[in-house]
Amino acid sequence: MNRPDPTLLQPRKSPQQARSAATIEAIRQATLQVLLADGVGRLTTTLVAERAGVSVGTMYQYYPHKQALLFGIVEKQLLLIEDAMCAASDRLMGADLKTLAEGLAAAWLDAKMADIVSSRAIYAIASEFDLSAPMGRAAKMLMEMFDALLASAPDARFADRASVAFMLAALLGGSVRMVMEADPSEDNLERLRVELPRACHAYLAAARI
Repeated sequence: MNRPDPTLLQPRKSPQQARSAATIEAIRQATLQVLLADGVGRLTTTLVAERAGVSVGTMYQYYPHKQALLFGIVEKQLLLIEDAMCAASDRLMGADLKTLAEGLAAAWLDAKMADIVSSRAIYAIASEFDLSAPMGRAAKMLMEMFDALLASAPDARFADRASVAFMLAALLGGSVRMVMEADPSEDNLERLRVELPRACHAYLAAARI
């Protein structure tokens, strides 16, 4: 599959007024509805415009093509998650290992489930374009954040803290992705709430020296 250059996926213009912001949000919600109902293959800008109640011309003022439309969904969700994890990091700096594990797991789940439709959409459309830049940026931010938190924990030291931070990010991201893609039922999401903090704490406890 040919993937468009990420520089071509940015919106043509940003909303400057409340009315424009409302239009963008209507387009975003319509994109999610069409995406989850019909899949990426059947999603078209015309179908999204019709669902959003705007003209195709209006939508093209912001998103020049389907790929830009989908990329906007991904970028917004990544930024929301980054902001949520940064806030959690500020709260958890200097916390003990158990509090750290529980706090990070809860913050990650809260961020992913705040807009569960968008979270699922990311996995559905990730193959459409090269997301290495935004995903790499998010992963780097998380690992640096986790590394700093682990360094601040008063009850633990690690032989290779960077590797532990890497694995903690993989544990959080991989666990949630499996459930989101396979079966994001209420029962499974509740299991994540209970078990993911335990898994994170068990791993960190096993990794410390």
